[in-house]
Amino acid sequence: MSSSFIRKNVVVKKLAAAADAVERDRSLSEPERHFQVHTLEVFQKELNESEHLVFQAVHGLQRALQGDYRDVVNMKESSRQRLEALREAAIKEEQEYVELVAAEKHQQEAVKSALAQNKTLSILDEILEDVRKAADRLEEEIEEHAFDNNKQMKGVNVEAVLRVEEDEENGGKRRNKSKQKEVEDDLGLSMLIDSQNNQYVLTKPRDSTMPRADHHFIKDLVSVVMLSLPCGWICTLVGLPPMFGYIICGVLLGPSGLNSIKSMVQVETLGELGVFFTLFVVGLEFSPERLRKVWKTSLQGSCYLSLLMVGAGLLWGQALRIRATQTVFISSCLSLSSTPLVSRFLAGGSRGDKEGDLDYSSVLLGMLVMQDVQLGLFIAVMPTLIQAQSGDLDSLLFGSLRVLYLLAQVLVSLAAVLLLCLLLKSVLIGPYYKKLHAESKGNKEILVLGMAAFVFFMLTVTEFLDVSMELGCFLAGALLSTQGHMVTAEVMGCIEPIRDFLAIIFFASIGLHVFPTFVLYELTILLVLTLSLVIMKFVMAVVVLSAILPPGSRHIRWVVSAGLAQVSEFSFVLGSRARRAGIISREVYLLVLSVTTLSLLLAPLLWRVTTHKWVPRAERKTVT
Repeated sequence: MSSSFIRKNVVVKKLAAAADAVERDRSLSEPERHFQVHTLEVFQKELNESEHLVFQAVHGLQRALQGDYRDVVNMKESSRQRLEALREAAIKEEQEYVELVAAEKHQQEAVKSALAQNKTLSILDEILEDVRKAADRLEEEIEEHAFDNNKQMKGVNVEAVLRVEEDEENGGKRRNKSKQKEVEDDLGLSMLIDSQNNQYVLTKPRDSTMPRADHHFIKDLVSVVMLSLPCGWICTLVGLPPMFGYIICGVLLGPSGLNSIKSMVQVETLGELGVFFTLFVVGLEFSPERLRKVWKTSLQGSCYLSLLMVGAGLLWGQALRIRATQTVFISSCLSLSSTPLVSRFLAGGSRGDKEGDLDYSSVLLGMLVMQDVQLGLFIAVMPTLIQAQSGDLDSLLFGSLRVLYLLAQVLVSLAAVLLLCLLLKSVLIGPYYKKLHAESKGNKEILVLGMAAFVFFMLTVTEFLDVSMELGCFLAGALLSTQGHMVTAEVMGCIEPIRDFLAIIFFASIGLHVFPTFVLYELTILLVLTLSLVIMKFVMAVVVLSAILPPGSRHIRWVVSAGLAQVSEFSFVLGSRARRAGIISREVYLLVLSVTTLSLLLAPLLWRVTTHKWVPRAERKTVT
C-alpha cells in the first residue's frame, strides 16, 4: 500500500507540472487552455480523495477492532460516523461529476473556437453565437448556488435521499431512457424521499427561464374537489352539515384511505387561505359597534376559560403524575376552539333583539377572536416550555421572565394594531373602496383583487407584530363593514364564492389527519376522553359566562358554551411542533389529534341540540 501512495504522490507532482506547462503555453486558445487545466485538476482531486477514503477505511477498521461489540452506544456512534463519511463522499462525487460536465463544456467551447478560426461565420451563426453568450450570462446571473452557499451554515445537515421518477400512465411502464433524461433535466419534478420518509417536490428550479407546474398538486386538488361534491351532497341529503362530507373526503383520500394525496403540505397551505377568508367574512358581518359592545366580555371570558382549563389540567397531571410542561401544553391546546367551524354555524345568525342585550353570535365570535390572539402568544411561549422541559432552575427563571416579556409585547402589539385600525378607518378605507368601486364597474376583478390585497396587508401587519394572522383578517372585514350595508353586501358577493371553495379545501385537509384505524383500536378510551372534554369545556364556559354576562343576557350562555365545546384545528399544528420539540410523546400526540377530530365531528350535533332548545324558531332557521 505504501508503494501505491508513493506512486500517487509522483503522479500528483507530474499533474501539477503539466498544469503549469499548459498555463505557460501561449499557442493554445483560452478555452482550450482552461479545459486542459481543469481536466488535470479534476484528476488530481480524484487521486487525493481516493487516498483520503483509504485512510478513512483503515481508521474505521482500527476503531471497529478496538471497540466493544457489547457497547451499543459505541457501535451506534461508529455507524453514525460511517454514514456521515458516506454522505460527504457522495456530495464530493456529485461535485466532481459537475466539474467533469463543466470540463466537457469547456472542451466543446475549445472545439467551437478552433472551428471558428478556420471558417468565417455566417450572419445567422453570428446571431446565434451572440444569443448563446447572452444565454450563458443569464444562467450565470440567475444561478444562486443554493447548495454550496447553505451547506456550511449552522444547523444544516447532509442528508441522503432517494429520487423517484414518475411512472408512465399507460400500464405503469417506465419511460424510455431519453424521455427519463428529458424529464430529469428539463422538468426536474421528481419526488425526493429522505431517510425519515419525508417526501419533497421541487419548489424553486435551478433554471428559472422554463415554466414548470407541480402536477402532483394539481391532481390532488382535482381529487379533493371531485370527491367533495358527492360526499357533501350525501351529507346534505341525510340532514348533516356538508362540512362532514368534506372531512370524510379528506379521510378517504388521505394516508388512512387511498393515500392518493402526494402534496399534503401544499393542500393544507391552500386550506389555510380558507381560514383567512372565512374570518374576513366574519369581520364583514361583525360591525365595530358589535365589537365595542362585547370586547370586555370576550377578553374576560377567553382568559378565564383558558386559566380554568390550565388549572384543571395541572390537577389531573398531579393526580396522574404527568410532567407540568405536558399538562400546561395539552390543556392550553385543548382550551382553544375552532373559529372557522363556528363561523359556519353562525352564517346569518342572531343579531340581538333588545337594545342593550348581547346576542350570542357577537359574544361567541368575540371570544374566538381573543382565542386566536392567545394562539399567537402560545406559539411564542413554546420555546420557554421546551426550556422548562430540561428542569434547569436557571432556564425556568429565565423562562418566567420571558413569559412576562411576551405578555407585555403582545399588549403593545395589540395597542399598535388598534391604532392602525383607527388610522385606516378615518383616512384610508373610504377613499380606497370608492376608488376600487369606480375602477371595477363592469369588471369585478379589480374589486376582488383589491379586497384580497387588503386582507393580506392586514394579516401581514398583525403577523409582523406577532399577534395573529387570523386577527388581521377579522379586522380587515370589520374595517370594511364601517362603510355601510351596501358596501358589505357588494364585497360579500365577490368574496363568498372564493371563501366557500377554500373552506372546502380546509375541511378536507382536516380529514387528512383523521386515522380511522387508530380510532377503532382505541375507540373506548377516545370516546371517554372526547365526551369528558366536551362536557368539561361546556360546563366551564357556562360557569364563566354566568359570572361575567350582564343579567339580561345570561340566557345566551348555553348557546355560546355549545359553540366553544370543541377543540381548534390548530391543535394539529401545535401538537406537531410539541412532538418535534419533545414536549409530548407520540402516543399523547395521537390522542390529542384523535380527540380534536372527534370533538369537531360532535360539534354540529351539540350545536343543533342547544340551538333547538335555546334559540327562538325565527332565528333558528338561519343557523346552518
